[in-house]
Amino acid sequence: MLGQLLILRTNFTPSRILTLFVTIGVVLGAVGLFAPIKKFASSGITVPIVGFGGVLTEGVIKAVREHGFVGIFTGGVAAAAAGIAVAVTAALVVSLIARSRQKM
Repeated sequence: MLGQLLILRTNFTPSRILTLFVTIGVVLGAVGLFAPIKKFASSGITVPIVGFGGVLTEGVIKAVREHGFVGIFTGGVAAAAAGIAVAVTAALVVSLIARSRQKM
């Protein structure tokens, strides 16, 4: 609903809205609010876009505790690896099934 309101009431492009939602998830995770909100309203906060930002932040925080500075670069990708793999696999399957055509 918030995304639709942003599309209708602002000049934000869909890519900016996507980036905004991921950033919101990252900020919520960084300040420690993602986990309490997830506990209270689990399905609402863990939607793919905001949840992805939260997963990235949790992964980075955990990796920094375990591996130090290098965890900044490896933690987010390691935590989100399953979701990234599913997205890439789904894109491959759809590209094999669907045919591209020019827009008119």
